[in-house]
Amino acid sequence: MRIRAVFTFWTLVVMAVPVLGQEGLLDILEQEHKDTVPTYVSATFKTTRITYGHSVETRKKGILEIMLSNRFWNTPALQSQSFGVDKMNARIALEYGISDRLSTGFGGSTWDGLFDGYLKYRLVRQRPKGEGSPFSITIFQNASYFSEGLILPDVDDSFSNRLSYTSQLLIARKFGPNFSLQLTPTFVHRSVRYGDIDARNHMALGIGGRYKLSHHVSLVSEYYTVFNPLDSFDTYGPFGLGVNWEIGDVMLQFMLTNAPSMVEDSFITGTKNNFNFKNPNLNFGFNFTYVLHLKRKLKGLKQKD
Repeated sequence: MRIRAVFTFWTLVVMAVPVLGQEGLLDILEQEHKDTVPTYVSATFKTTRITYGHSVETRKKGILEIMLSNRFWNTPALQSQSFGVDKMNARIALEYGISDRLSTGFGGSTWDGLFDGYLKYRLVRQRPKGEGSPFSITIFQNASYFSEGLILPDVDDSFSNRLSYTSQLLIARKFGPNFSLQLTPTFVHRSVRYGDIDARNHMALGIGGRYKLSHHVSLVSEYYTVFNPLDSFDTYGPFGLGVNWEIGDVMLQFMLTNAPSMVEDSFITGTKNNFNFKNPNLNFGFNFTYVLHLKRKLKGLKQKD
């Protein structure tokens, strides 16, 4: 009887060792997996725009943004004013997060008759110091259609000749909790030409930054320089200085800029006025962005059913 008890005891010990070892191994694997889960720097910019240009940010999957943008400016000539200004450009757009890294959007503008759409993909995300990439990199591709009448008889008025394309590499770094900086190498192809002396392809470089003033308010600025500008008329680099104010699911952006257009190929290569306080060089603008969490709302409706 004693021999049977000893045998039973050691049998239980032998059976328990693999189980205990397995639990210990699982704990080790879980701890290692926990340590290897990548962490990324978030909120380099609080929204998908710095002022008029795109930032590296893309929206989360299932988020729909409704964006209303306006630019107001006066002209030197005496004209009857509407709502206190001589000219206004308005743009409305819908932008959607296909995935956490891929976004798309479509919009239309009133003043310059531009309809535009874009795709934007978050290629690289910044990691904390020493853990991975020190930068965030996003690729951006835009196409726009010029719908206004072409008054020059020598210009080919075809569908393809009304299209323009903008390709950008958005490279940004968040240097700390308050300061972010972005460089934007840009290639613009303009199908619409007002003369044979104008190039169709343009190279430009943008620089933009954000400085956090408080939890919901930040100061932003942006500038583009074109290395081979248009020759048929004088153009200037677009410049913007503004304040972003975040209110829950609403982002308000107020800015002063010399760019009346809000589509990439137009404001980068076609800004006709320098930035100063003379009319019509100074425009007041704002962006109103409302965020709809479609996935969350659909999930809530499903639970109610």
